[in-house]
Amino acid sequence: MSSTRRPEPDPAAGVAVVGGGMLGLVVALRLAQAGRAVTVLEAGSRIGGLAAPWELDGAHGPVTWDRFYHVTLASDGELRALLAEVGLEGLVRWRTTRTGYWDGHRLVSASTPAELMRLPGLSPWARARLGATLLAGMRIRDPAALERIPVRRWLERWSGPTAFARFWRPLLEAKLGSSWPDANAAFIWATIRRLTAARRAGLRREELGYVPGGYATVLRALEDRLRRLGVDVRTGSAVTRVATTPDGVRVHHAAGAPVGAGAVVVTTTPGRAAALVDGLSPDERRAWTAIRYQGVVCASLLLRRPLSPYYLTYLVGETPVTAVVEMTALVDPAELGGYHLVYLPRYASADEEVFTAGDAELIDRFLGGLRRIHPALTPADVVTARIARAAEVFPIPVLGASERIPPVVTSVPGVYLATSAQIRHGTLNVNETVIAAQRAAAEILAAERDPGRSVAGLGRLGSRR
Repeated sequence: MSSTRRPEPDPAAGVAVVGGGMLGLVVALRLAQAGRAVTVLEAGSRIGGLAAPWELDGAHGPVTWDRFYHVTLASDGELRALLAEVGLEGLVRWRTTRTGYWDGHRLVSASTPAELMRLPGLSPWARARLGATLLAGMRIRDPAALERIPVRRWLERWSGPTAFARFWRPLLEAKLGSSWPDANAAFIWATIRRLTAARRAGLRREELGYVPGGYATVLRALEDRLRRLGVDVRTGSAVTRVATTPDGVRVHHAAGAPVGAGAVVVTTTPGRAAALVDGLSPDERRAWTAIRYQGVVCASLLLRRPLSPYYLTYLVGETPVTAVVEMTALVDPAELGGYHLVYLPRYASADEEVFTAGDAELIDRFLGGLRRIHPALTPADVVTARIARAAEVFPIPVLGASERIPPVVTSVPGVYLATSAQIRHGTLNVNETVIAAQRAAAEILAAERDPGRSVAGLGRLGSRR
């Protein structure tokens, strides 16, 4: 994946894709399959974006796994189809997993309906209303109306003020920070649907899957598929400007001569795209930069022993992290050098202190919080710890969020936007990213076939389902 200078694609037919995350790679795949000459420009040293792997130092050498935590659900149809397309779907390992719940004082299982009805800190009536909320969310098929309802109003209606204050509000604060009052009820609907989709036969058994080797395996297979289609994948090529010329579009980047193309697909967040693309209309630029994102700071720990039987533990008590994700409750520790991998995420906006604190300070802080939940954890149990940061992970799901979704077709001829902000009613997982990428590629191809239609539909293309 060299970033050295090479011949440029034909501006009349080529497409440059800005960003080599899963969104950009799937857009590139579909456009290449449609016969386009595609160049992918990725700023980082490796492709993958939020799905990229990294190395953790084990006692006997590096251990490679995902930088942030990812799993596959049986209901992830588009992701599973993509895995099959690159020869991996048959390798997915499925495991029955369990869920934990920590109320600030004790850790209990929350893996079955009966266990949910026994959660500490809630009265029998509050627990019953909590169950009714989950069932209500499962039964809603079209959440469009929920986008106009504040999340607090909807949850208090179904769960009551006590369950909201003791169960839902801490979870909303953990995921959305101080922005949680701005969230719409469709956000919690999407969360409920995603959680219950992991369970078979109603809520009785939770089953998750992973590809051996993690997303390092997935990205290698996807890159191999792209290269066999003639896609030019370049890393270390941070894009600095996208500008139109009489012959097409020119993409300026840090690794060499500008790339000329007939079209450019920018797959960053809208705010970053607004800073890159010349010629946007003032309204367009204002709309893109107004979309607020939530970020994450996540510690990866290699431990010598497991902490619990739970893949995911929800934290309601006061802690410096959002949740505890014990990946080796799902993944065989043999794939990780015999160690146990634990993620400690903290969701926050990019201007919060957690993004500027030093790694050593954050590791001490996060481990201190983890010891409150697991007091038996000792320093000797921790082999290594590493901090990952991503300032923009998912857009804040504000009221009427769908009305703010930027369209794929922009006002600049030949420039398209494919972004996570175009995901509706989602929780930003890889399956939703694949869906968004494939929709964007389809709209780009349609716009190329009928330029008049694309201009006429500029204000609505991005909101199609």
